Amino acid sequence: MSTQSANPREPTSHVNSISKSKILVVGAGGIGCEILKNLCVSGFQDIEVIDLDTIDVSNLNRQFLFRKEHVGKSKAVVARESIISFNSNVNIKAYHDSIFNQEYGVNFFKRFDLVLNALDNRAARNHVNRMCLAADIPLIESGTAGYSGQVELIKKGMTQCYECQPKPQQKSYPGCTIRNTPSEPVHCIVWAKHLFNQLFGEEDPDQDVSPDTEDPEVKKDGAFSVTESGDVKRKSTRQWAQEVDYNPEQLFNKFFKDDINYLLSMENLWKTRKPPVPISWEKALTCESRISNDEESSKSLDMQVLSISKYTQIFASTVNILKKELAGKKFLMWDKDDTPAMDFVTACANIRAFIFSISQKSKFEIKSIAGNIIPAIATANALIAGAAVLYALRVLQNDYEKCPTIYLRQKSIYSKVLLATDKSLQKPNPNCYVCSAKPVVNVFVNVNKMLVKEFETEVLKNTLNMVAPDAILDGKGVVVISSEEGETEINNKKTLCEVGIVDGSILKVDDFLQNYELIINVNQYEAKEKDDPPFKFIANPAELKAKQIDGVKNGVTAAKNDLPNQEMHTDNDDVVICTTDNDDFGASSSKKRKLNPVEDDDDDLIILDEQLE
Repeated sequence: MSTQSANPREPTSHVNSISKSKILVVGAGGIGCEILKNLCVSGFQDIEVIDLDTIDVSNLNRQFLFRKEHVGKSKAVVARESIISFNSNVNIKAYHDSIFNQEYGVNFFKRFDLVLNALDNRAARNHVNRMCLAADIPLIESGTAGYSGQVELIKKGMTQCYECQPKPQQKSYPGCTIRNTPSEPVHCIVWAKHLFNQLFGEEDPDQDVSPDTEDPEVKKDGAFSVTESGDVKRKSTRQWAQEVDYNPEQLFNKFFKDDINYLLSMENLWKTRKPPVPISWEKALTCESRISNDEESSKSLDMQVLSISKYTQIFASTVNILKKELAGKKFLMWDKDDTPAMDFVTACANIRAFIFSISQKSKFEIKSIAGNIIPAIATANALIAGAAVLYALRVLQNDYEKCPTIYLRQKSIYSKVLLATDKSLQKPNPNCYVCSAKPVVNVFVNVNKMLVKEFETEVLKNTLNMVAPDAILDGKGVVVISSEEGETEINNKKTLCEVGIVDGSILKVDDFLQNYELIINVNQYEAKEKDDPPFKFIANPAELKAKQIDGVKNGVTAAKNDLPNQEMHTDNDDVVICTTDNDDFGASSSKKRKLNPVEDDDDDLIILDEQLE
């Protein structure tokens, strides 16, 4: 294919700027695949792509650069091979690696003319945002969640950065994490919900709970059969369950023993992770894992975490009940208020959590997480990726003013507008703790209780999204936290007060990897209620909460301050979990449909606390 023939009307100077530009794509998932394809057919000839993820079978019907034989391989590497197969003129380099690694520092980013993000988590987005600011390289953010999507240009000194505005709490989890390497309770809850649908609900191949069951060499409990011609025919989970008459013991052993043993055979998964411990039916019936205490026993059953033995009994009884309910029906609909269905998900989630050494949750807690599930829309990937590459073309021509934030929204009865834009570029927030000239934040913490290591992990890394922080106590020049291994390890188990950090202290924090400096004002804070957070973080007192306002009014783009431009989206492979505090949305009497600034592109599911109107 001739790259210039794809743009026959473009002026020669524009074609040259495209062909000579060097582009970095971060992420090769749902949107990443679309972006790479669009770059290729638009005439871009020098592209690099980085992604740590590998291809899961559930990716195949949405990430078109991948095929069945690619399952388990690097997304970045396979995406490169696929792109070259239909345009050999493209020079594309792939990295199967984490963008957080030190070799991808500021000098690495300075090699590029433009960066396009298609990531699967906010921490990585924050990091790339800071690296592009440090390198002074334009960044195009893009992502979708269900029918919603967004494309935004980030240019140092010209536009707001990714962290200029507060965002609601949201998390995203790839499908391979749900199926193969869960590390949080919510992973197990989503898996249990999938299992219910596979056994009793409306079947969806993307919700297959077994690891890599497309592989004919993995034959567990008759999950595969061979025809007379020698072809391998895969049985669905439902078909196999019906053949064993929904025998609770056989079901249990397949999902919690055999499938776990298969995961253990994938040795590369456990090089840096704690491996799961399979559990058999017989062992589970006698496993008393529950820690009893007076406080726990005084709670109602729905508020308690029970023993594995008890959850095994609940699993068996609910399987029998649901089997009877299924008789004569095509499928059952899962409902959080249906006791057997909710008990089944609770039992399965906690048994899986036990296997993977993850903290277990009460039925009440699980019910609050598993309540709302809606499917994601893969076609949104193509729309958003197209807009992202269109903006890439404009950026290379220095037409920054023609790149206002684009919002993709679901068509509603209130407005027929699908794509809306800001009227102009959003200016940097002068109080941003990342891109302002002198970034300052206030941290409220109990200096007498919080340990230095906890401050480093929870405040500097998890909240302020630093990677390799160094902290110096202003006025004394004392290094209290160092990114050099072992240099300040002696401080880890000391309280902040014990190392000289008290109410009113000022910390100068530097992240050499991100080329990022920050001033932290420390304020004494004591939690008054049991559920109060251990610390609070304020960058700008006037903007403590993410805004949620009407986006498009009467079919006309709203004023620039009326759009939720503060929130970007994250491309993810399979599941988006949005745990947004209802207080962030506020009450509104408007009947106009609100733009929901959800963060993540998703190929299978979105779980929302508050669904779109």
